[in-house]
Amino acid sequence: MYDRVRETDPAVADALAGEVDRQRETLAMIASENHVSPAVLEAQGSALTNKYAEGYPGERYYAGCEYADEVERLAIDRAKQLWGAEHVNVQPHSGTQANMGVYLAMLDPGDKILSLDLNHGGHLSHGHPANFTGQTYEVEQYEVNPETGYIDYDDLREHAERFDPDIVVSGYSAYPREVEFERVQAAADAVDAYHLADIAHITGLVAAGEHQSPVGVADFVTGSTHKTIRAGRGGIIMTDEEYASDIDPAVFPGGQGGPLMHNIAGKAVGFKEALSDDFEAYAAQVVDNAKAMAEVFADHGLKVVSGGTDTHLVLVDLRESHPDLSGGTAEEAMEETGLVLNANTVPDESRSPFDPSGIRVGTPALTTRGMDEDAVSEVAHLICDVLDDHDDTATLDRVSEQVEALCADYPLYEDL
Repeated sequence: MYDRVRETDPAVADALAGEVDRQRETLAMIASENHVSPAVLEAQGSALTNKYAEGYPGERYYAGCEYADEVERLAIDRAKQLWGAEHVNVQPHSGTQANMGVYLAMLDPGDKILSLDLNHGGHLSHGHPANFTGQTYEVEQYEVNPETGYIDYDDLREHAERFDPDIVVSGYSAYPREVEFERVQAAADAVDAYHLADIAHITGLVAAGEHQSPVGVADFVTGSTHKTIRAGRGGIIMTDEEYASDIDPAVFPGGQGGPLMHNIAGKAVGFKEALSDDFEAYAAQVVDNAKAMAEVFADHGLKVVSGGTDTHLVLVDLRESHPDLSGGTAEEAMEETGLVLNANTVPDESRSPFDPSGIRVGTPALTTRGMDEDAVSEVAHLICDVLDDHDDTATLDRVSEQVEALCADYPLYEDL
């Protein structure tokens, strides 16, 4: 493995091989991660990494772009099939860069953004003060109802009427319930604001019909292409043709230079895979698996935020069941056993965001390994065991052995 790299740079080869082994030998439950296919890996490691292709297909600034054009057009056409969008830009390097493209296109510095608070499941690029959005625009943020864990859409609309934003942002990084995009659109319409739906986490669920689509509802839809959709790493912007002439120059040259054509090749391959019936079955299993995990957690006495999930993730508030255990400590104990998830803030967070009160558990990568409800329920029980005895060596050793067995039962990247 990585023989050519090893000849040139053994240290990097060791790290690359170590990462493959780490993924094989642990259970990935970070909700924003997945395992792409070997075909996507191959496309992303292709010779297109050498090609500068500033501009867009048929309108490049450099010669020699005929194959770059072909690959980008394939990615665009397949994205249009998957999500039903009129216009698609596949050049953003990430979901955050996709959001930047919309902001640059439609807002001026100092304009107003209304978005969900990060502690309540929002995202840095929706207006956090540490991010360029919070430093460039005036931001106010709505919250979920702390009792129910659900977004209060009536309250969101009232907030919009008070604040009078230029753009309202929906779509979240740690909200386990289906988003009612039409109600967000109604709030935006009430104040003559744009609506940006960021579906970074649920791109695959939307493509497969497991979550309602904001395409055709919101003015702009952005997303990541490497989470539930399992394509090449990066971002995407979808909108109507009327905004194409605003969006495209905001991405290039407004916010980026040459596109990462090898990543766009990975997007194209992943989108083709997502057009299959197999992918629809996969996305349905992702949601079924998350529901099964949430049920195990609730039965164990853990507080599942909002009482369950409609998506690929479960958010657990540890304060009632484990008041002395922080999310950060839980994350570290889990990783020691091969259970890889992340600490996460929860509604009405009382701890530091660097060591918050909750954990976020996602099922996309487990489902890619072939796990069904029974298998992920076993994983959920192991998570509960670690939470209950996070400082007990015998428990951690036992869980590690069970994780090792599950990894062997559901192997990953056997041909690499």
